[in-house]
Amino acid sequence: MRRRSALGALLRRPAGAAAAGWLALLLVGALVSRVWTPLDPFTTDPYSAWLPPSGAHLFGTDGVGRDIASYVLAATGTTVVVAVSAGVVAVLVGLALAALGSLTARPVREATAVLIDVLVAFPTILVAMALAAAFGGSLAVVVVATGVGYGVTIARVSRAEIRRVVREDYVTAARASGAGTAAVLRRHVLPNIAPVFVVQLSLAMATSVLAEAGLSFLGYGASAETASWGRLLADLQKFLGVHPWTVVWPGLAITLTVLALNLLGDAVRDAADPRLRDRPAGTEGTGGTGGTAGAGRSGRRRPSYPSDPADPARSPAPEVTS
Repeated sequence: MRRRSALGALLRRPAGAAAAGWLALLLVGALVSRVWTPLDPFTTDPYSAWLPPSGAHLFGTDGVGRDIASYVLAATGTTVVVAVSAGVVAVLVGLALAALGSLTARPVREATAVLIDVLVAFPTILVAMALAAAFGGSLAVVVVATGVGYGVTIARVSRAEIRRVVREDYVTAARASGAGTAAVLRRHVLPNIAPVFVVQLSLAMATSVLAEAGLSFLGYGASAETASWGRLLADLQKFLGVHPWTVVWPGLAITLTVLALNLLGDAVRDAADPRLRDRPAGTEGTGGTGGTAGAGRSGRRRPSYPSDPADPARSPAPEVTS
């Protein structure tokens, strides 16, 4: 019942419903592209170069005659694999570091906090470029770099939330009853930090999509045999002034995917948080959930005065005569 109410609260929000719809369409496209595309995305035809969008080529063709629609559809699978894999790595790294930094002895907590602060200082993109220079560009490098890089950020944010939760009375009671660290983390900590955790996870997946596109654009990401939105942008950007419509499709796909992941994270957080779940959409910034007549931004009721002229509160003060 709780899961159904959370799902209903998510779908009642227009932004959450639109984001979920786009990501579901993206997932379907990734699955379909494994078995079918309108044309072979890697087949070249110099006689069909730079054709405008038409029935035969929905998004047109590029400079070597490849069908852009087929290539964008094939690259959808690459994006989904990178986003999900990087999200899994970020979750594992973030949970491990957050647990070490909040549920262990004091020396281990302090050492973990220092390690997190040091790792956060390294930009994810630069780490990925360094790994690609050392081991060669590949999707595995992108997944490891973005997963570990944003996993540290998840650990930094979740560590404070875990330390807040472990001070609660019900956690103390669970430990007194003999529950171990793993049981406390699974039964009491994770459900209470889920809203914050989900937002950070969606940001990690959005960052991985941007990182894969950016690194592939620079030549450090997907190989030439792998379809990638970033690599397609790199091939088309030289002819932006002559054929500007060609870069619209991969750029729009990247923009919508990153935006959908961010909006879905916010919507899931609101749906999972009991304090926000029952609020109507668009009332998050008001002082109350439903509001009352005459209520201000702070939610306080303004004083009301009787309309009867004979009421002392509305009657003028008597004149003083000497």
